[in-house]
Amino acid sequence: MRFFILFCGLASLICSAQVFASSDYMQNPKTVGQAKLEVMFWDIYEAELLAPDGNFSPQQPFALALTYLREFDGENIASRSIDEMRKQGMKDEVKLAKWFEKMRQLFPDVEEGQTLTGIVDESRTSHFYFNNSKIGTIDDPEFTQWFFNIWLSEETSEPKMREKLLGLAQ
Repeated sequence: MRFFILFCGLASLICSAQVFASSDYMQNPKTVGQAKLEVMFWDIYEAELLAPDGNFSPQQPFALALTYLREFDGENIASRSIDEMRKQGMKDEVKLAKWFEKMRQLFPDVEEGQTLTGIVDESRTSHFYFNNSKIGTIDDPEFTQWFFNIWLSEETSEPKMREKLLGLAQ
């Protein structure tokens, strides 16, 4: 019964991500791929990539929804994001500090079952939602590229997850 309740909750959050992605940023969002991030024996989050008609192109609008499977502090989420950008080669510490501060202000603490969704619009602006509520926007195309490359770039630290999100692997 607990699994069924959790499943229904996750399904409703994913459907919600599709609804606001469709109405505000893209037409006919469909799942491109899904993956789970596991570190050692901990489940971290489930990720779902959405794009128009399920066809991902980094030049078109898309959404990435992360449903957390454990509690995390929002500041730690922002810090980990900066670490991942550095691993991919971002060297401008002034920009990284600015981006960290913006994310630290936006990202709330999350509990198991809660979802953070990032949506990229046509102008390469990032819009962030916590469950069904918009929590902010970062209007910086360079930030958008580096942030979403954490999951979608060939330089990602989680290549198997990337393959699943992009629908390249089962």
